[in-house]
Amino acid sequence: MEQKAGVACVSAFLLLAGVVGIILLAGPAKDVRESPDYKYGIVLDAGSSHTAMYIYKWPANKENDTGIVSEHSQCKVKGAGISSYASDPPGAGQSLVGCLDQAVQDVPKARHAQTPIYLGATAGMRLLNQTSPGDSDRVLSTVVSTIRSYPFDFRGASILTGQEEGVFGWVTVNYLLENFVKYGWVGRWVNPSRATVGAMDFGGASTQITFVTQETVQSSEDEMNLTLYGQEYKVYTHSFLCYGRDQVLRKVLSKVFKSQGYGKAVTHPCWPAGYSAQVTLGSVYDSPCTAHEKPSGYSAEASVQVTGSGDWQQCRTDVRQIFDFQTCAHSKCSFNGVFQPNVSGNFMAFAAFYYTHSFIQRTTGIRVCSAGELDRAVQRMCAMNFDEMLQKAPDQKTRIQDYCTIGIFMQLLTTQGYKFDNSTFSSISFQRKAADTSIGWALGYMLNLSNMIPAESLALRKSTQFGAWVALLILFVLVILCSLLLLLQLLCRSSAEASVI
Repeated sequence: MEQKAGVACVSAFLLLAGVVGIILLAGPAKDVRESPDYKYGIVLDAGSSHTAMYIYKWPANKENDTGIVSEHSQCKVKGAGISSYASDPPGAGQSLVGCLDQAVQDVPKARHAQTPIYLGATAGMRLLNQTSPGDSDRVLSTVVSTIRSYPFDFRGASILTGQEEGVFGWVTVNYLLENFVKYGWVGRWVNPSRATVGAMDFGGASTQITFVTQETVQSSEDEMNLTLYGQEYKVYTHSFLCYGRDQVLRKVLSKVFKSQGYGKAVTHPCWPAGYSAQVTLGSVYDSPCTAHEKPSGYSAEASVQVTGSGDWQQCRTDVRQIFDFQTCAHSKCSFNGVFQPNVSGNFMAFAAFYYTHSFIQRTTGIRVCSAGELDRAVQRMCAMNFDEMLQKAPDQKTRIQDYCTIGIFMQLLTTQGYKFDNSTFSSISFQRKAADTSIGWALGYMLNLSNMIPAESLALRKSTQFGAWVALLILFVLVILCSLLLLLQLLCRSSAEASVI
């Protein structure tokens, strides 16, 4: 009997150990009814074509503000970007009022004074600052004055460099994908041991590509070394000013005008047949990106009758003219003499990349997952007339005429510029959001300025490989099963002995 009792005790101990082990693996219990208190942060993304406001939140009970940040709400400012107010600086500040009023409502009143608010301006203001620093300063001054009139903790307004825009976009992508750090199922912050994802941004006035590389970066201005959560990253990043969506349209139209002798009526091969419009010269050349191609006797008010022809091959020829794929003083280049290491790993393409890719798939019915499929889809799309495109995408009526230009641009940029081919193009994921949060530089910008991504580790425990967790879980399950079998065997023997007696 003593032996049986000993076995029963051992079995009970093993069962208890198994249960405790599973509890430890599962992490601390959480009350699903709990409604956590949040902290908030606001970023105004002052882009070249428009301004967007993002409000972020994170659990207030996380030590050192290390809770995962998510998007709380957003607001699109009505009108154009703040750089368009160069001749009316007060209008730039006034344009933000509607969204700032919304922020007052969206952020709990008790959190207003502790909520940091930032404004970051990108390529539109970079261009304005290059051509007219005084106008740029006045626009920023009125914007700052307006933001300060609200009850938030204003932390500053600045013009981001192209490299900052690229890197902050990369930080946003990898933060949302939890490639830097995640709150693991063991109830602790862990390093997930994942490869990072490259970021491709396509805005109104510039485009950026950013990714980790092991190659030597032959242009020092395109290399950034970051230390995040105790991990070191060598990042290649480059921003191409004047290669954002709006500026590309201007540059291509300028090439079309030039190739047809700056006549009063021209045919645009990239516009769909059945579409025509009067275009003022000011809308094409009133930009540092095209000013050098102004025709003689230029008048901003003069207009040109432009008629679409839907000629894919000629469109490709005209779009190709805005790239220089020949000049290169390095071992290899993307375009315009800019060094770029070989692309590697997975990429996420967002902003206008996402919208263009989505439109191409929607109108052609081709699932674009390779360079060859992109080529075939762009050709099919560019062959459609205006009414055919409108029927397939009625919500895009005001933009339909531009998609062939941008589609061919995206094809040339990714395949001949960035050198994605049929074997690597499939590594690009075209997305607008990740973890229910808009993708862009804004979140990375706030995380950086608020020191929410430290260089040192957060007492991290390196994540055990998934296979090891599975093996450990199986071990505990086996322990429990063996314990139950032993107990069952003892109970059966006891019952049998009792029956005999």
